[in-house]
Parts: sequence; C-alpha cells; structure tokens
Amino acid sequence: MSSLPTRRHFLVAAATVTVIPFAPALATPESLAAAIKEVVGEVEVRSGRVKLDIPPLIENGNAVPLTVSVESPMTDADHVKAIHVFNEKNPQPHVFNAWLGPRNGRAVVGTRIKLADTQKVVAIAETSTGQFWSASADVIVTIAACVEDVK
Repeated sequence: MSSLPTRRHFLVAAATVTVIPFAPALATPESLAAAIKEVVGEVEVRSGRVKLDIPPLIENGNAVPLTVSVESPMTDADHVKAIHVFNEKNPQPHVFNAWLGPRNGRAVVGTRIKLADTQKVVAIAETSTGQFWSASADVIVTIAACVEDVK
C-alpha cells in the first residue's frame, strides 16, 4: 500500500482550512500625505517646474499612461535626483520612484500605472539642491484596477 496521500485525503484536508476573506486597504488622503512626508520630510514642496501628463478620463484603470517631466538644466550643480509618484486611493499610496542624474540630459519619465478608482495623482521632483517641486492631476476612472472582488 502506498504511503502517499490520495486525492481524497487532500480534499478532506483542504475542506478543513478556514479562509478569511479580506478587502485590500485603500489609501486615503491622510495616507497620501504620510507617504509624501516619508519622502520629503519637513521640506516645503512647491508647485511648479513639474508637468504631469495623464489623461483626465480613463476607461480602464489597469494601464494608465503617465509622463512626468521637470524643468531642469540637468547639470552637475543643478539636476533632478528623483521623481516620485503618489496616488490617493490605491492600496499603496507610493506608486514609484525614478532615480536620475545629470547624465540623463532631460528629466522625463514615462510609464503606465494602475489606478484603483477616480483619484488624485501627485508627482514630486527632488532636486540636487534639496528642493521639492510638484504637480497633481485628478483622474476619473470608469473601470477600477487594483481591487479584487471579495465575496
């Protein structure tokens, strides 16, 4: 007789496991502010120099095109060190970081992101001089991404 478990043993064991459904925690405006503070600390974030190009209306939040460009001379003395993107209602408010240097020539980053719902997207540029510049945009999403149906 084989000592390996049979299909029946597996099904009986699987039936005794308790599964607790959970809903993913959505970010809030407060968690957005906290995520931004983690990056910038107590330094003032100024409006300007950053252009956030994202469609204002998206049918499907699974692949939202996003381009962030920053006005910068991109010299050794004055360049964009990083571009940070945040959102208001996804499970994680900090979407991504892009690290740059003067050799990039231009401070431009393009990608696609997922958006869970209609929300605000914020882009913050960190310069080599220790300044932070930002832009934001409101995006309407008709079919949400980042959320799973919990029964």
